[in-house]
Amino acid sequence: MCIRDRPTLLRRGKMGTVQGDPAWRLTDTGARIDPLSLQQAPRQASVLERLHKSPHELPRKELDVPMGVLHTMHGKGWIEPLQQTAPPKDAANLVLKSNIRLSRDQQAAVSAIRDSLGEFHAFLLEGVTGSGKTEVYLQVIESVINQNHQALVLVPEIGLTPQLVDRFRRRFPVRIALLHSGLSDRERLHAWQLARSGSAPIILGTRSAIFTPLQRPGILIIDEEHDTSLKQQDGFRYSARDLAVWRSRFCRIPIVLGSATPSLETLENVNLGKYRHLILHTRVGAAGLPQIGLIDVRGKRMQDGLSPPLLAAIQRHLDADGQVLLFLNRRGYAPALICHACGWIAHCERCDARMTFHASNHQLCCHHCGSQRNMHNTCPKCGSAALITLGQGTERVEDALASHFPDHERVRIDRDTTRRKGELESLLDKARSGHGRILLGTQMLAKGHHFPDVTLVGIIDADQGLFGSDFRSSERMAQLIIQVAGRAGRADRPGEVIIQTHHPEHPQLCLLIREGYAAFAKAALEERRATCLPPYASLALLRAEALRRDLPMKFLECAQSLAASQGTQGVEYWGPVPSPMERRAGRYRAQLLLQAPRRSDLQRLLRLWVPELERLEHSRQVRWSLDVDPQDTL
Repeated sequence: MCIRDRPTLLRRGKMGTVQGDPAWRLTDTGARIDPLSLQQAPRQASVLERLHKSPHELPRKELDVPMGVLHTMHGKGWIEPLQQTAPPKDAANLVLKSNIRLSRDQQAAVSAIRDSLGEFHAFLLEGVTGSGKTEVYLQVIESVINQNHQALVLVPEIGLTPQLVDRFRRRFPVRIALLHSGLSDRERLHAWQLARSGSAPIILGTRSAIFTPLQRPGILIIDEEHDTSLKQQDGFRYSARDLAVWRSRFCRIPIVLGSATPSLETLENVNLGKYRHLILHTRVGAAGLPQIGLIDVRGKRMQDGLSPPLLAAIQRHLDADGQVLLFLNRRGYAPALICHACGWIAHCERCDARMTFHASNHQLCCHHCGSQRNMHNTCPKCGSAALITLGQGTERVEDALASHFPDHERVRIDRDTTRRKGELESLLDKARSGHGRILLGTQMLAKGHHFPDVTLVGIIDADQGLFGSDFRSSERMAQLIIQVAGRAGRADRPGEVIIQTHHPEHPQLCLLIREGYAAFAKAALEERRATCLPPYASLALLRAEALRRDLPMKFLECAQSLAASQGTQGVEYWGPVPSPMERRAGRYRAQLLLQAPRRSDLQRLLRLWVPELERLEHSRQVRWSLDVDPQDTL
């Protein structure tokens, strides 16, 4: 386990004082001590004897000795304390049985995974949104718990944990350890201890939870395996999904990768026979897939990003007592502030980026470096008061919805409305309860949530991902559209999806809407193969940044020369070049991309090359980092 991913209090040498019954367990040192050798210390011998006989930790009351005896033994390194929370009252019998009737596809998936318990097998569980992937997880976890093993479940976003936790707790009368960034240091330490001791049969967390030690690992489950949030993009870089596959192989347990829109890398592993493909073809119950339609907004008079056909559809669904979800992956009020007199645009003083106007605090904010400044009253270039905002963010669309539909409560979910602890859970509860009739948000709202009353989903701007400079842009666009569309019609009422676009004839968009994600992924894989891009090649990205513009390029040029001198064949070099956003947070950035059709060639070079980078000229004048399998080449 990486030291940096241990709980903060543990790194400081503190065990914590979380409320609950104190418990104690043997350390590796204590396990080697024979209680019979402690004839002069009968109380200590009694503790060791009891702990030797118990497969788990024991609460203090069962050890029946003064606290001073336990502290003495702890000081010798024989035992260690662990905080326990009391299990639910109905947890006496952990033999769990579910009465839920599974579909044929669900039953086949559950049987296949259950048959693999105790061995390493990798499964891709692909199912359309609302097909019951979570129920497959729950059924398999029942078997894992009944075999006295633990299940580690990873989700990409903290916003997905409240819903899953509630469902898990209603289903399982056992301890559940939660590990995510929203916990306090003490809460995180407590969860870590429960997982490590085996007291928690279920561990649910975001990407860093992959490093959590397990006493009796039984299965690893990665929900929404395609999501880029599972990759740590800075600092200690790692892919929680890929580490989970490695860990399950090491522990000889199965792993389940679940998604309605699998990543192209995972689909290629299925094609190669490395992963077994389990498919849920239909939604559970009477729910059917929503109808998806495009609105060509070219030439139409838009009202704060909303076209007349979309506004009419919203009114129609509200009149029918439906719930509406609108998706726009851009927070703030407007992404640009411009002077109508001279054309001046508000730019960030530390980045090559425009400032976003936030009406809630009347400030200009940079979404790249976080800098803020007050809104201008006049143009700093020409003095004109003719300052106008361009484009739409979620704040602006919310104001427009308040104007058009004043009698219907709105719920906006984005990073700005969920900064404080508990706000996200509160807003999601309001959305699921149906009190908020119009839901508006960024991808925080779009991923994995179950809103049974939503009958209409509107994607306000589908064009953001159609022309991205990153080769993964179209894949992410397709995944996001399918995921957002999947929020509609999940109960007994039919769903409708409306996508606004200026490019209704775009071939990738048309293929996705007409034939679905599977056809899109097949075409995308063929394109990646032709261009020798992942998953048919391996990439590594060396980035450098400095306060002076010339230093990153000089460092990377030396790095490229060093790599070329290593004599490793099969690796191509792209760059060095300035990063697409060259200046960010006051520092200039550049990058060098390494590409190899065979991963072994790239790994061989990296083993020789990376240790030498620190010795290069200019290495102490720049910040540099190496990202293997980068998810963002920008």
